[in-house]
Amino acid sequence: MTTVPLSAYLVLALILFCIGLYGALTKRNTVIVLICIELMLNAVNINLVAFSKFGINPSITGQVFSLFTITVAAAEAAVGLAILIALYRNRKTVNIDEMNTLKN
Repeated sequence: MTTVPLSAYLVLALILFCIGLYGALTKRNTVIVLICIELMLNAVNINLVAFSKFGINPSITGQVFSLFTITVAAAEAAVGLAILIALYRNRKTVNIDEMNTLKN
């Protein structure tokens, strides 16, 4: 049975994080920015689980921290989408460029 080396997990997490960072910094649609933030959190989860498996003292702590970050990501998505829906009802747009003031 062959095992996947730690470097493969780290490269995958790096690629996911870079895609998410690029999307969060360059896109104008708020929904796409939220999806890109979720990609970055998933890259962190991959790192936590990989280091939990391949670390000096392999244990379950990485999986536990990963569950906490998944919980935070779900809460962030719910609150972010609720704020986005409220802004869309007031402004009729989901463009980030047009959401720079608090006025109607």
